[in-house]
Amino acid sequence: MLPTTSIYIHIPFCQKRCSYCDFNTYAGINHLIPAYVDAIVKEISFYGEMFNGQLPVKTIFLGGGTPTLLTTPHLSTILDTVFVHFKVDSAAEISLEANPGTVNLEYLKQIRRIGYNRISFGVQTSQVRHLNLMGRIHNFSDSIEAAKNAQLADFDNFNLDLIYGLPDQTLTEWEDTLNMILGLNPRHLSLYALGIEEGTPLWDWVQRGLVVQPDDDLAASMYELANQRLSESGYYAYEISNFAFQDQKNDWRCQHNLQYWHNQPYLGIGAGAHGFFNGKRTENVSGVGEYLRALSQTAGDLRQSPAVKQTHIVDNFTEQQETMMVGLRLVEEGVSIPDFTARFGSSPAEVFRDEIQQLISQGLLEMKTDEFIRLSHKGRLLGNMVFQKFV
Repeated sequence: MLPTTSIYIHIPFCQKRCSYCDFNTYAGINHLIPAYVDAIVKEISFYGEMFNGQLPVKTIFLGGGTPTLLTTPHLSTILDTVFVHFKVDSAAEISLEANPGTVNLEYLKQIRRIGYNRISFGVQTSQVRHLNLMGRIHNFSDSIEAAKNAQLADFDNFNLDLIYGLPDQTLTEWEDTLNMILGLNPRHLSLYALGIEEGTPLWDWVQRGLVVQPDDDLAASMYELANQRLSESGYYAYEISNFAFQDQKNDWRCQHNLQYWHNQPYLGIGAGAHGFFNGKRTENVSGVGEYLRALSQTAGDLRQSPAVKQTHIVDNFTEQQETMMVGLRLVEEGVSIPDFTARFGSSPAEVFRDEIQQLISQGLLEMKTDEFIRLSHKGRLLGNMVFQKFV
């Protein structure tokens, strides 16, 4: 029986690259979008044929980049192709990322009619000076309008991305952003601490002393404030950086990302996309031109996409380590001991006995025998220290 899978489709185009971004994105080549969509269709079709149209799919996610730079016919073509070549669940979560400055009400209505049922806006902050530093093309009024229009377009399920720990950002500014965001009634929030990545303009500015290095202690205080403020407003943290609105009728957690955090299979489509299926991790060629050339050729290996440049076999122990690392990000459920045992034939409490006992003694993990292993409150703030124990 084929495993229930997710599909990630990478759309690498941007109007402008942000100063902090180290993702596989490109500005100034939007004229290649039609050819890129054709190539995406070919890669989707390749995988569909490889599984004889029988692979069950529970989530589809278009990330970027800025997927909303594509026209609605392009987005329709991509989604139609997935439905033709895979057994997509009737209740599938179908998401795409959006820049608030690239959408209007009519566009949102159209993509909702096409079949997309979840949208994620990269808001990042409400302060103009921080948006300017990050090189964002939108302002906060664009974010307000996008969120309101999403609801008018029947996107009940929408997420807002925020970044904290920005250079020179104050705790008061962060609290102001949270308060304004909560007024937009999102069903889901993703809060990320800024990382200064080598090779980005922001890294260069920090190295040259043009921008102050973010304060890690202040960022931790911002995280604690967000946890408190969101909890008071009816949201719960189900993952270190992700919060869903508490609702007895609906599960607003991101189902696509849960597939990653449960270390379950997914296909990676598009330039630079990564996948994990049948014990193998794949990485596609990253350049748009490279990707177009790869998909214009006949596949040499019918077991993987012609766009794949690298394949890594994941052995059983490595898969157990990875399952611990990603599963511990789920701060409520953690790693299920029964699920882990059923999957690997051994309890995580046995496989990683020494590591777990050490982390429990340090107050970073908590374990309920035969049920779960999860981060303590202290462990949430020191997550990377915990995850390194399972490398």
